[in-house]
Amino acid sequence: MTQTRILTLVGSLRVASINRRLAEAAVRTAPEGVEIAIYEGLGDIPFYNEDLDVPGSVPAAAQALRDAVAVSDGLLLVTPEYNGSIPAVLKNAIDWASRPYGAGALKDRPVAVVSGSISPNAAKWAHGDVVKALGVAGARVVENAHLHFAGFGERFAESHPRDDAEALTQLGATVHELVQATGELVSA
Repeated sequence: MTQTRILTLVGSLRVASINRRLAEAAVRTAPEGVEIAIYEGLGDIPFYNEDLDVPGSVPAAAQALRDAVAVSDGLLLVTPEYNGSIPAVLKNAIDWASRPYGAGALKDRPVAVVSGSISPNAAKWAHGDVVKALGVAGARVVENAHLHFAGFGERFAESHPRDDAEALTQLGATVHELVQATGELVSA
C-alpha cells in the first residue's frame, strides 16, 4: 500500500482553538501508511475574487492551497460554528479549491467533516453548510465519516482532546472511514 495523504483544513485561525486541537488529535489517530497534515496558511489566502483567479497570476497563497489539495488523497475539514454558519476562512478555502469550476482540486476528492462547539448543537449548522458547499464544489463527501462534538468548552477546558480516549476513538473512526473512501485502505 502506498502512503495515503490526508490534508486537514481547520476553520478556526486561533492558535489555541479547540477545533485546532481536535485536528491535532486526529493526526495522532493515523493508521500505518497514512499521513495526516494540518494545512497552515488559510489566513494568508485572499478572499476569492474571479479577477484574481487568472491562470498564471493566481495569488501564491491560493495556488499553494490548490496544490496541497490536489496532491492529497482526501480531506478532513474541522469546523467551528460562527453565528450559526461556516467560518469565512473555511468557506474561502472551499471556494479557491473548487476552481476552475468543474475541474478544481476538490473535484471527486473524498472529504470528511468534523464539527464542534461549546453549544449543545455541536456546530451542526456549520457542518451542514460545509457539507453543502463541498457537494456543490464537486467533492465526494463521506457521510459515514461525519463527527460532531458538543459542549466541548467544559469537556476540553482542562485537557487536550488527544488525552480524551473517547475523542480519540471517535476521531480514529472518522479517519478510518475517510481513508477507506480514498480506496487506499483494505478492510481486514
